[in-house]
Amino acid sequence: MKTVVKQLLKETGKTKYWLAQQLGSSWQNVDKFINNETKSITYERIEDLCEIFNCMPSDLFDYKKKEDTIE
Repeated sequence: MKTVVKQLLKETGKTKYWLAQQLGSSWQNVDKFINNETKSITYERIEDLCEIFNCMPSDLFDYKKKEDTIE
């Protein structure tokens, strides 16, 4: 599962610096998050992002089912 927040920023013409201000976070943490370099996200952060982008939680993520591999 990956976030699509970078895409949402691009679509709205906003920057990661703007998002960091909205979230009260450092731009470095936001950069790691939007580049899918973090391992977890809190429900509170998901809620904040939904309010900022006026979206549903499912709009924040792209999920591709892992295919079963048979060897």
